[in-house]
This record gives sequence, structure tokens and C-alpha cells, in this order.
Amino acid sequence: MSLVELIAQADERGLAASGLACLDRCVPLLGGDDEILRPLWASLAESEGWGQDEGWGEDWGERVEQARAKLDGPGVVGFAEGEASVLAHRMLGAVPVDRGAGNLREWADACSVAALQIHRLLDAASDGASSVTARREGRTQDMSPLVAAELRRQVAILEVLSAHGPAGLRQALALSTEGRRVLRAVVSRRARGRV
Repeated sequence: MSLVELIAQADERGLAASGLACLDRCVPLLGGDDEILRPLWASLAESEGWGQDEGWGEDWGERVEQARAKLDGPGVVGFAEGEASVLAHRMLGAVPVDRGAGNLREWADACSVAALQIHRLLDAASDGASSVTARREGRTQDMSPLVAAELRRQVAILEVLSAHGPAGLRQALALSTEGRRVLRAVVSRRARGRV
């Protein structure tokens, strides 16, 4: 199943987790530490019933505003990193404080596109497609390594959330943490190359 199809089928909490995971992987571009979005992850873990939209994230909006306040800075500099940082800031700015499915689906979809575009901007190898849309629809020929890894993470997170519900949140967070480390290493390597 393509990434586009997985997003279309996800429930509200799955959409929130998918968007949050994309944002979490891009925290190095926002100048934040690895724990800054933990309160939002904790909000997703609240309540037992995964398919029930009530009971989770009662303080989601408040936690979103706190994260925005902490990450309201210039991010990293450098041409590609600056462009990538702008995309990451847009993801952060667009986090819906209202947990409605329409808002969350639009945000999760935009985060998916932005995260893939960020990885494309920072990848030393060229990506064969003219846009990330083809990648999200399942056309993966000649994909650059960094974009391919990000696409796999996005798909894996949505699949694990769909299959395991709340129990999948821990695995989704682990996948996101791995991706954040990769992106942090890429940004660091590019910074050393400019010195």
C-alpha cells in the first residue's frame, strides 16, 4: 500500500502520530533537543481505546503551543539547511490544536510531503523524480538513499500504528528517533563541510 493510501486510511490518532513523527525527525533543523516533543507523544498515548477518538490528547492544543514556544527560533543556517529549516518551521506552525480528523489529515499529509522534501534537499545523491509526489504514490525507482529511508520510515510508522494501535506508539517513536539521529548526522556533516 502506498503512503498516500495509508494516510487516507489512518484514524485521528494515527494521523496525529504520523505528522508528529515527521516533525520529530526534523527537530535538528529547528534547533531543538531530542526530548522537546515528548509531551505531544505522551498526549497520544493517553486513553486505552485506539479506535476511540475521545480520551486521547485532552491537552494536545496546550502541548502544541508549548512546543512552538520552545522551538520558536531561527533553526540552522546554510542554503539547503535554511530551506529545509523553513519547511520544518512550517510543519511546526501548522500543527492543528484542534484534533479533528480533517485538520489532522491535512497536516499529516503536508508533513509527509515536507519531510520527504527536507530529506531530498539534504541528500548528497540526486533523486530521480521531479517531485516527492511520485515517491508517496509508490514509484520508487532511482530514489536517493536519504529520501528512500524517510519514505520507509513514514510507511512503517503508519503500518505499525494501524496494526498495533497504542502498542505501536513506542515502535513509531523508536523509528522516529532513529530518523532524527540520521538527519542530525547529515546536518552535522554538511556543517563540517562548510568549515
